[in-house]
Amino acid sequence: MARGEEAGVREFNARYAGLVWSIVRRLGVPSVEAEDAVQDIFVELWRSADRFDASIASEPAFVAMIARRRAIDRIRRVSRQADGVALSEAIEAEARVGGWRGSAAGRGESSSVSEFPATTERAVEALDRLSPDQQRVLRLSLFRGLSHELIARSLDMPLGTVKTHARRGLIRLRDLLSERREVAT
Repeated sequence: MARGEEAGVREFNARYAGLVWSIVRRLGVPSVEAEDAVQDIFVELWRSADRFDASIASEPAFVAMIARRRAIDRIRRVSRQADGVALSEAIEAEARVGGWRGSAAGRGESSSVSEFPATTERAVEALDRLSPDQQRVLRLSLFRGLSHELIARSLDMPLGTVKTHARRGLIRLRDLLSERREVAT
């Protein structure tokens, strides 16, 4: 592989594909990002092949170290992108593709198109009233679909803290939306 021979690169990829995939999945890279993460890892391994020193570590250890670093970089990048997305844009995008409309119709609730802007606005206002940590955790969970473990790693928070922020945030959201509904009636 270090010499860049095509057969060597193919053999190397075949030998370590399982190891790299298992590291990417175990660290919790979102499934939509996993293939790109694996490709980036193999590109990095190809670029770094000349740095491999068998007297320092075994080849599988070298591959695992680079795979782990690149997977964590990918998780952090996904997390930063999630934080950068404006909540209202995410909610509007979800509403445009029918996400809320479909779920409301599935529950037998009213789903006229004219209700969604008001519903979206109420949800955004309620979410803005949560603590910053609760907002970040819920945005990553609800709009990016990240697991609690991945959120914990991305935000460098203990898993229990992430779960607490999610639970308390959802309870607070429910209370805020209930208050608004009672005031409106």
